[in-house]
Amino acid sequence: IILDKTHFQYVCHMRNNIKYSPDKMWYIAAFVRGMSVDEALKQLNFVLKKGATDVKETILEAQQMAVERHNVEYKSNLWIAESFVGKGRVFKGVRRHGRGRFGQVEYKHCHYFVRLEEGEPPQHYYQEPQTPEQQYEHWLEQMRSRKITNSL
Repeated sequence: IILDKTHFQYVCHMRNNIKYSPDKMWYIAAFVRGMSVDEALKQLNFVLKKGATDVKETILEAQQMAVERHNVEYKSNLWIAESFVGKGRVFKGVRRHGRGRFGQVEYKHCHYFVRLEEGEPPQHYYQEPQTPEQQYEHWLEQMRSRKITNSL
């Protein structure tokens, strides 16, 4: 099968029910998004969060799966196109307080999803922030281009 240059191989992988809060895991998932796989693995070695090890293992599994099952030639020629977190099961527990009182505790779990694409990562995955002058020009352009319906 001959593919166009516009169509690249990609691999989707996920890890279910990680005992970690999805709110905390989001920061790690957004951090590696848009990086090459090798760069992401290097950076995750220095992230001192529990979820970073799970993200690293998931990326390594996806990279290995790409080479073995999806005919990706070079495992270092992959970049992280998508990296996001889903909400998992939430177990409720009880924490004891003084004087016979108690509080409710939520033990949150999350699912981590990653999609690796073949090729070089884009130069700017996230948009660069605009200066106030650029924001003003953009707003002014929007205001001038709007139409008032049912008018003369």
